[in-house]
Amino acid sequence: MMPAPAHAKIYHIVHVDKLAAIAADGFLFSDAVMAQHPAKGTVIGMNNIKARRMNELTLDSHPGLYVGQCVPFYFCPRAVMLYLIYRRNSELAYQGGQEPIVHLVADLNTVVAWAEANQRRWAFTLSNAGSYYFEDRRNLDQLGEINWNAVQTNQWSGSPTKEQKQAEFLLDRHFPWHLIEQIGVYNQVTGQQAGQAIAAAAHRPPVHILPAWYY
Repeated sequence: MMPAPAHAKIYHIVHVDKLAAIAADGFLFSDAVMAQHPAKGTVIGMNNIKARRMNELTLDSHPGLYVGQCVPFYFCPRAVMLYLIYRRNSELAYQGGQEPIVHLVADLNTVVAWAEANQRRWAFTLSNAGSYYFEDRRNLDQLGEINWNAVQTNQWSGSPTKEQKQAEFLLDRHFPWHLIEQIGVYNQVTGQQAGQAIAAAAHRPPVHILPAWYY
């Protein structure tokens, strides 16, 4: 079993047309918060899973906290969800493909330190937090319980690897924009759009063209 990385990174995928609003707000908001506001930009998730995360699935490590009240991050780029977007899965309302999707990257230890200092609830899961059977933790000493081989593999078809690859980091309510360290994009066109979207922001993380993070 691969050990937990000493400096784990976490990854959130959004449509590039959401970047300007995120940078202007100074936060990424959870689905529960976004449900109270008009949408700014293209939504890329599955509506039925978003509803389940908001109304049915709670965290054992924080009783009463719903998954959908948290901003989710994966522990890898090139996530299973991005593959569904790439394949234009029929369950997705969004059918625009992977090219406009960007990866927002943060450092796990830095984010947890911020959360602790600001009394913000956080947790990580050992598998997909949209399922009914995931386990969650709130102690970084337990990070080794994540199947890091599954997280980092590109050959993830079948259970349990597919579920374990989708381990998540969850932060209650909203995630500070200033903790985003870099933006990974598919190509130069999306990179230019991303750069323009954050041009007026106080915090402008570097934009890198990283096609290996895509399908």
